[in-house]
Amino acid sequence: MQNNRYVPISSVTRYIKRLFENDSNLQDVWVKGELSNVKLHSRGHLYFTLKDANSRVSAVMFAGNNKYLNFTPEEGMNVLIQGSFSVYEPQGQYQLYARTMQQDGVGNLFLAYEALKNKLEHEGLFHPSHKKLLPKFPVNIGVITSPTGAAVRDVFTTIKRRFPLASVTLFPVLVQGPGAAPSIVRAIEQANKVNKVDVLIVGRGGGSIEELWAFNEEIVARAIFNSHLPVIAAVGHETDFTIADFVADLRAPTPTAAAELAVPHLDELGDRLHQRSVRLKRVMNDYIIGHQQDLLRFQKSYAFKYPTQLVKQKEQELDRNLEKLKKTFENFVGQHEKKFIQTERQLSLFSPAGQLQKASERVVTLHKVLMKEANRHIRQHQSNFSNKLSRLSSLNPLGVMERGYSLTYKKGKNELVKSVSQVKTGEALTIKLKDGQIDCYIVGTEGSLENG
Repeated sequence: MQNNRYVPISSVTRYIKRLFENDSNLQDVWVKGELSNVKLHSRGHLYFTLKDANSRVSAVMFAGNNKYLNFTPEEGMNVLIQGSFSVYEPQGQYQLYARTMQQDGVGNLFLAYEALKNKLEHEGLFHPSHKKLLPKFPVNIGVITSPTGAAVRDVFTTIKRRFPLASVTLFPVLVQGPGAAPSIVRAIEQANKVNKVDVLIVGRGGGSIEELWAFNEEIVARAIFNSHLPVIAAVGHETDFTIADFVADLRAPTPTAAAELAVPHLDELGDRLHQRSVRLKRVMNDYIIGHQQDLLRFQKSYAFKYPTQLVKQKEQELDRNLEKLKKTFENFVGQHEKKFIQTERQLSLFSPAGQLQKASERVVTLHKVLMKEANRHIRQHQSNFSNKLSRLSSLNPLGVMERGYSLTYKKGKNELVKSVSQVKTGEALTIKLKDGQIDCYIVGTEGSLENG
């Protein structure tokens, strides 16, 4: 039965490798020791063992890194190595992957070099924003180097061959030894004061790290950085890198290459000039031919042959356009005048004075309507009152009396006599007329024929 707790050895090895790679202390280490079992592979990789009195470790330096070595690693040589540790999975062993290697005799110089490099880089002296452009056609090139070395001869020869129009000013200096750095600084400052040099080449030929050390001094680096003249650094061979290379406006791998970068090649300028001349002639010919064709077309055109007719035709078109413009303008003005009047009317209506006037007119109208309705209402009620008054008058007993009628009451009683049967002979009566009453006595009664 398989137990899931067991894992392949390759998984364990891979896990240990990741531990190495995730440990920052093992990814940038500086170690020293003695070389042993040194083997240079046909592909350029260098395999060796690094050991001391108590321990040893397998190591490899790939071709991309060891091609910059300025010495040949040999058996028993003491070296300083900067690199990282990791695990080689197929054999399950850890090993050192070397990136840089120096002989132990120059170890202190190498450490000082790295310390100054980090310091100046942190200050920004290497930043591309500080790099000055080289002049395209320098008239005078300043060369700061030893007057007796091969470098100065190479520079002079290359500049004379490529661009004989330029002159070369030599600022002789010491390029190695205790007084070399101050000598180089004085020459840079002098070249800036003279103000007749267009570009500076500062450098020397190849050598060991001790021989090139003057170009790793801080005072030299700051003098190059403070120079208002553009500086090309050309120190040693292609694999040699100094602090001056990083501060300079341009690094050349060799002094000869610096001379080639400082000036253009006269033959190349001649070729470019010839090419541009040919191109210019072709463009000018095309331009002239094109304009000649335009001229021929103009000469054959109606306007060129009959200018008077064309002018008259254009005058008529101008008159029509003026009339059209005038009408358009009048229509435009008329439309805007109407809009202005409408807008003014609307503004007057909606203004406080307009609103007040409108309200006043409405009040007057409503007052007239109210008075009309009130008069109609009064007339209607007067008519009703007259009708009712007429009806009352017709029903009023006094009105009947006006026509000669009267009312008869028993004397002392409020009893209206409506029939002869209500009274007796000798009984007292009161007869009311329209203008008073008559007191009398009944002498006799007589009934009507209708009553029998």
